[in-house]
Amino acid sequence: MQKPKIVVLDGHTLNPGDLNWDGLRALGDCQVYDRTAPEDIVTRAAGASVVFTNKTVLSRATLAALPAVKFIGVLATGYNIVDVAAAKERGIPVTNTPTYGSPAVAQMAFSLILELTHHVGHHAQTVREGRWSRSPDFCYWDSPLVEMQGLTLGVVGYGNIGQTVARVGRAFGMKILT
Repeated sequence: MQKPKIVVLDGHTLNPGDLNWDGLRALGDCQVYDRTAPEDIVTRAAGASVVFTNKTVLSRATLAALPAVKFIGVLATGYNIVDVAAAKERGIPVTNTPTYGSPAVAQMAFSLILELTHHVGHHAQTVREGRWSRSPDFCYWDSPLVEMQGLTLGVVGYGNIGQTVARVGRAFGMKILT
């Protein structure tokens, strides 16, 4: 039996070089492109039965030009970049990866919250400028530190990412509004 042709249209977003594609390559003839311009989609995916995308749009017209496609995998949490109605009409399953970014997004949200409450970037810069060494006090701060325990965090959207952000907020002792 012939192995399927597998094409990853924009693999760099998912794997900027710290992972490998060996698992997919074991399943078939697999070609991974870092990025694919709209005008190159049909050429690159021609003959592929499996297409993976992250942000490369697969429109109705594009899908019509790719008759061999039997499966579309979105390497992201959503699937709005695929014309799902056109795929459904052809019986092409479209999947996504709904939980892959939840911890990373929650970490980024809290890095920004910590920046707002502790001004870490500003503090680091002024320490490098020598402000702490010139401070007459044991501890140096330009602005008050805001204790997060007891503060209220509003989480808009309570899917996987929102729930992960809420869990981290609770670990900081915050009250969570959803």
